[in-house]
Amino acid sequence: MTNAITRLFNITYPLVQAGMVWTSGWKLASAVSNAGGLGMIGSGSMYPNVLREHIIKCKAATNKPFAVNIPLMYPDIEKHIEIIIQEGVKIVFTSAGNPSSYTSILKEKGITVAHVVSSSKFALKAESSGCDAVVAEGFEAGGHNGREETTTMVLVPAVVEAVKIPVIAAGGIATGRQMLSAMVLGANGVQIGTRFAATEEASCHRGFKQMIVDSREGDTLLSLKKLVPVRLLKNNFFIKVREAELRGASESELTEILGRARAKKGMFEGDLDEGELEIGQVSALVKDVRPAASVVEEIMREFAVALENPLFDTPKTII
Repeated sequence: MTNAITRLFNITYPLVQAGMVWTSGWKLASAVSNAGGLGMIGSGSMYPNVLREHIIKCKAATNKPFAVNIPLMYPDIEKHIEIIIQEGVKIVFTSAGNPSSYTSILKEKGITVAHVVSSSKFALKAESSGCDAVVAEGFEAGGHNGREETTTMVLVPAVVEAVKIPVIAAGGIATGRQMLSAMVLGANGVQIGTRFAATEEASCHRGFKQMIVDSREGDTLLSLKKLVPVRLLKNNFFIKVREAELRGASESELTEILGRARAKKGMFEGDLDEGELEIGQVSALVKDVRPAASVVEEIMREFAVALENPLFDTPKTII
């Protein structure tokens, strides 16, 4: 299939793997790219030298396009951008900040830039900053999120109506049918995080992957809205945060509870009780840990069947 997103990124399917901290390293990014999607390295949990290593290994593992996600609040962002330019990365997704800060610098180097937004207001700002596409991420998503709690079903058509550049839907998408739903709303493609966290190539801890598989509806909640909103799986750390928020804890108290390296502790090191476990609502639909290529294939098969497209020779049993 060919559309604005496949042409923009030179990929087979309009399917982007999100750049998740402690999860999206070169193994996952290259596997998704090799399968026809756009793989992405999540730089938000990487020191500059680590990012360079992942880019070099990703280039060696795939000859297909891949991207790097840069959270704009990252303290060493200039070093990250310098490395991305030096290593010849062609696609960058920015998030968690003002896109006007670095978009022009990246585009001057011939880099395609997409920016993650949580409202049509910020989508317009990204477009005016020169971004080539926007990711409209509803509050169902894992990781950092919008305070407005606008759902993907509402956000995507609002952003599509607001901007002229291609729109990628994100938040609560893990299946081919959900992908088709997002594109019916006007999106040109989808960005998927949670489903790819539960893959063999994801760099997060196997215990975290199992918690994703075991989760059900209601097992996540948007938290820490006084700091940076983040959707968390419920564990002992979550309970401490929730109790503090319900009694009106201050920003400084919540910062103290969060501490340092809490996401690394949970998602990468596997402390499933006291770590920060960032994941989306759609974890309730994830039933297994499998290779990333198998996930891409399954999503596109479901998409094709739901669309009644003969791209895959599969009985229409899911409709």
